[in-house]
Amino acid sequence: MTEAVRVLLADDEPLVRGGMRLILDAEPDLEVVGEAGDGAEAVSLTRDLRPGVVCMDVRMPGVDGIRATELVLRLPEPPRVLVVTTFEHDDYVLDALQAGASGFLLKRAGADEMVQAVRTVAVGQSLLFPDAVRRLVRARPRASGAAASLTAREREVLTLVADGMTNAEIARSLVVGVETVRTHVSSALSKLGARDRTQAVVRAYQAGLIEL
Repeated sequence: MTEAVRVLLADDEPLVRGGMRLILDAEPDLEVVGEAGDGAEAVSLTRDLRPGVVCMDVRMPGVDGIRATELVLRLPEPPRVLVVTTFEHDDYVLDALQAGASGFLLKRAGADEMVQAVRTVAVGQSLLFPDAVRRLVRARPRASGAAASLTAREREVLTLVADGMTNAEIARSLVVGVETVRTHVSSALSKLGARDRTQAVVRAYQAGLIEL
């Protein structure tokens, strides 16, 4: 039997934390190991409890979810961060994705969607909602100055990543092997200094390297 994914909940509303705990603890492969009421506590508990996934509210008093995301991802064995938000067009979401969050979840999401979201980021995949991410990214001005140099194929692959496609789907679309796609994704992440696919898409678009 595989070890359950350890989950930390960070939200300043106790009722929200309690509801998420009931849903996630009901799953045999998920275990809520702690709850934090603000960003500072989230960082402290992440350091002490070493969860695999942190469900992070972006709007919290004191240290907000964006800064907390930056701080927990600097820890020696960083968790995956799943941003939890009320509104999908919240600018805070884009800031959190730029900080390295693996995706975001709406608070109104159903139980099954919440469970699947945690499982998805726990195994190292990004949770992208293409239309929402496009709206968030396009609302920000693009950066000026020097940018990483991506090959034409790397740009093509990242554009398909932005469409929410998996490596296998990208491979079928481009008629190449899955390992080839993984190589292109890995190279793009390295060049962009991105932690994962989500952050790579955001950075590549804002640098003018891909279109959405």
